[in-house]
Amino acid sequence: MAPAPVELAGGPVVLSAPVDADVDRIAEFCRDPEVAAWTTVPSPYDRADAERFVTGIVPDGWVSGRECTWALRDAETLLLHGMVGLHHLHDGEGEVGYWLSAGARGHGWMAAALDLVLDYAFDASAGLGLQRVVWHAYAGNVASAAVARRAGFQWEGVARLGVAHRGVRRDDWQAALLPADPRRPADGWPAFTSAQAAR
Repeated sequence: MAPAPVELAGGPVVLSAPVDADVDRIAEFCRDPEVAAWTTVPSPYDRADAERFVTGIVPDGWVSGRECTWALRDAETLLLHGMVGLHHLHDGEGEVGYWLSAGARGHGWMAAALDLVLDYAFDASAGLGLQRVVWHAYAGNVASAAVARRAGFQWEGVARLGVAHRGVRRDDWQAALLPADPRRPADGWPAFTSAQAAR
């Protein structure tokens, strides 16, 4: 596992470790009700939470080899607009997670970021050499599902009331990607994971 943060770049985004200068933006974006609804960030979220994340959680994850977390930045301005990471790294598997600020959604930035992260995850020489990357989402998170499906993740099912979130059991959508899987929009995702079905 990587002992220090690795920077990844391509297309419209640069991925690098969040730093002290990012704390205020992280705190602002994590107060978005949409971020709180679909992630495990503390809620309510304050500046101290962002400071703990940047100075403790992220570097500890890299040093321990358990997590790789990147700030998603606009390649032109290098301003932070979201976060993407590989979590629970163990025995050749990792779980991808991500969120994006409201103003950055709809530009394809997360798709580009996820592609970079998956390249790094599966690269056995310069990356982590993972054999499997899993994706989980609380049922109803069609935006996250769209990103995962577009990246090639194969649908694996629903764990009914499979996760606890803020004291409530919720259904857990599950998909996975292996190194040999095609990195193109995957078939087989049920209709209820799409934005059209949610309307």
